[in-house]
Amino acid sequence: MKPLSELVSRVSREMQYRNYSMRTVKTYTDILEKIESDLQSISLKDVTPNQFKDYLYQRVVKDKISTSLVNQCISAWKILQYDVLKRNFESIQVKRPRREKKLPVVLSQQEVESLIKATRNIKHKALLMLTYSAGLRRQELQYMKPSAIDSKQMRVHVVQGKGRKDRFTLLSPKVLEYLRMYFKIERPKVYLFETQIKKGHPLSEQTLNCIIKNSVRKAGIKKCVSFHTLRHCFATHLLEQGVSLRLIQDFWGHVSIRTTAVYLHLANIKTSGIYPALKG
Repeated sequence: MKPLSELVSRVSREMQYRNYSMRTVKTYTDILEKIESDLQSISLKDVTPNQFKDYLYQRVVKDKISTSLVNQCISAWKILQYDVLKRNFESIQVKRPRREKKLPVVLSQQEVESLIKATRNIKHKALLMLTYSAGLRRQELQYMKPSAIDSKQMRVHVVQGKGRKDRFTLLSPKVLEYLRMYFKIERPKVYLFETQIKKGHPLSEQTLNCIIKNSVRKAGIKKCVSFHTLRHCFATHLLEQGVSLRLIQDFWGHVSIRTTAVYLHLANIKTSGIYPALKG
């Protein structure tokens, strides 16, 4: 594995010192290494804001990179320029692109049930049921340990989720029953869901993506479904059951309730009989 350049290594140390997750550290250092590789004739410390914007423009036009990746590039650039090279932020500032406002894909409760029913492998079924019923992110499920399942208080403890935050979310009695069946058969050593070949090792992102894709195909669902779709379903279906946005925000681990509020557009809430109050 090629060692990081001096500047990229300093960015890595800065981020670790500030307690960024190792996943984010790797993402940002990979981005800066890519910029170094693409702009071979210019040192990272000598790249001007205009040159950086030209570089991003080429990546958007030629490589069709997403808005999310553009924003990650700008965040990595900011840490390098402002926090490592100690440059004035106004002089190196690059404006972020406008985000597309697309609603996420959501399955109906019947579609979720058919997806889970179509999943025959006991491990795969258990992890899909847990992900949906607790509103977990893929990485949260990936590194979850058996101790996170609190059967006494019927809750799931998400340890160091996104943004390095702990939270508690729901544990369904039906899911607990199925997890117990799964645990007796598989006996995982470290993580709740482990690879079949290497006990003590978590499932990879690729494996988790394949599990959901296979289940969607077997269930005959035609929508474009990802692993994260189950998390969207969790919030939408709770809203449809009358659970408050504030409570869903806590279960989800959102900082701002505005992020959670997008699910008001997705929930199939009955509006018959709802009218503004009129006087007179």
